[in-house]
Amino acid sequence: MLRRALQLATTRRCFTTSKLHPCTIPQLLQTFSYSSTPKTSETSAAHIVEHLAGNDESHLSTSSTISIDRSGLCNPLEHSHENNFDSELVKHLKSIIKFRGGPISVAEYMEEVLTNPNAGFYINRDVFGAEGDFITSPEVSQMFGEMIGVWAMCLWEQMGRPGKVNLVELGPGRGTLMVDLLRGASKFKSFIESVHIHLVECSPTLKELQHRNLKCEDEDDSSPTSEKKTISRLAGTPVSWHAAFEQIPSGVPTIIIGHEFYDALPVHQFQKASRGWCEKMVDVAEDSSFHFVLSPTPTPAKLFLAKRCKWAVREEVDKLNQIEICPKAMELTESISKRISADGGGALIIDYGLNGLVSDSLQAIRKHKFVDILDKPGTADLSAYVDFESIRHSAKEASGDVSVHGPMTQSQFLGSLGINFRVETLMQNCTSDEQAELLRAGYWRLVGEGEAPFWEGPEDKAPIGMGTRYLAMAIVNKNQGVPIPFQ
Repeated sequence: MLRRALQLATTRRCFTTSKLHPCTIPQLLQTFSYSSTPKTSETSAAHIVEHLAGNDESHLSTSSTISIDRSGLCNPLEHSHENNFDSELVKHLKSIIKFRGGPISVAEYMEEVLTNPNAGFYINRDVFGAEGDFITSPEVSQMFGEMIGVWAMCLWEQMGRPGKVNLVELGPGRGTLMVDLLRGASKFKSFIESVHIHLVECSPTLKELQHRNLKCEDEDDSSPTSEKKTISRLAGTPVSWHAAFEQIPSGVPTIIIGHEFYDALPVHQFQKASRGWCEKMVDVAEDSSFHFVLSPTPTPAKLFLAKRCKWAVREEVDKLNQIEICPKAMELTESISKRISADGGGALIIDYGLNGLVSDSLQAIRKHKFVDILDKPGTADLSAYVDFESIRHSAKEASGDVSVHGPMTQSQFLGSLGINFRVETLMQNCTSDEQAELLRAGYWRLVGEGEAPFWEGPEDKAPIGMGTRYLAMAIVNKNQGVPIPFQ
């Protein structure tokens, strides 16, 4: 059955040495001790993934049920018809609109809803997993984090195996991806010993989860001038938390992972009207509910709209009635690009989106169901498609010393890194049919497309593949060559 799943998966690319950069996998295989298995004269994708730490199924983080994934972004919507008093966040939003004497942008609404310090969606709760509001790839299977670890180690090798490197994750959620990455890379001592983990997180609740899942310990330091150190006992690596990417210390080569981070950055929406492009705003209606209106005058965000339209083909702009732009994504990409240019390293961005202009993609998800964007703000996740073309142009304009690669589908990306070999290894160590079924389902969700053809359970529980909905893009320092697997 697994063979059939592998054959039907959208990825068919194998991770062979003929397509690798000459200073990556072959040298990794020669210089690292994967296990007690003797080296052979043949080097293949199976070899690197076979010797990832944890070849048994005890670490499988596969979820048994998923009702929906974040990438679908389709109707119908559910509305709340409860008669209840305004929440603190609703009162806060209305007070901003009243104080301004007019509506606020969709971006400001989105930012308040997600990250308001007192009542933001991400701030005081665990929103991930089957019991939360949505499920991300690291929560689907341990293999995702392991493959990201393979990519990071290959990039580190291309960087010249620096003795110190910042390993950054933007919006780490529960910390599941980093846990799986560290466990899988634990045998690669030179890499692990070079790493200092930096997590960019604004939620106190999620920071605590990350601290616990990474098995962190705060070391006592009697010196009043030195900072307290936090060490992950998973691999003995230091861990630091930051509220923003710019707070991460510079001067050290940096590897950045942004998985499902860009989609949560606030977007501005513009709608074509008789007077040109008008920004879509959020206002309070006569019945005290929120509703959308168009700005009667140009807004500051229109400068970013003009910038984005310059990067697009005129015909592409003309055929759209709505356009979404994300200035914060542009600015973050510029910061990442400048850091990579100055210090070396690279960034991997994986998210659902388009390699071109995005029209009207903003959606809300509560308990795995789509709901109205303006319904009960603060109780649903808001996310939008990522504009990968905008990321590419932002990175290149920020620095001429970086190169941008991709996007390619998540299916192609994971397949090229050897996930097919990894799933076979794990399958061989499954001790029950249930474990094997969970592993197959997790594999399909990561690389498949549509409903899993091998599924024999309830139709509403069928695994839905995210392999072609999600895209992967890399930004690297030009001096390091083309990163795997974008050759």
